[in-house]
Amino acid sequence: MASTISSPVPVKEKKLMEVKLGELPGWILMQDFTPKGIAGAFQRDYCRYYNKYINVKKGGVAGISMVLSAYVLFNYCRSYKELKHERLRKYH
Repeated sequence: MASTISSPVPVKEKKLMEVKLGELPGWILMQDFTPKGIAGAFQRDYCRYYNKYINVKKGGVAGISMVLSAYVLFNYCRSYKELKHERLRKYH
């Protein structure tokens, strides 16, 4: 009978949701914040999103609706200053 001893995962290799609150500052300092590291993070996240929501046998509207809602929210935040100005203007 083989015993499986799980070796502890280094903090740097853990995902954000697996990091405990006490380990969070050390985990943040170990991340790669160079342009190459940030581009790699975006690429990994895009591949994860694509494989989970878009590249599936029985797809639904979840993946596309998330992209559209992010687009709407981004444009709303971008034009909030003009919308706020229009709201405060009195028409009379």
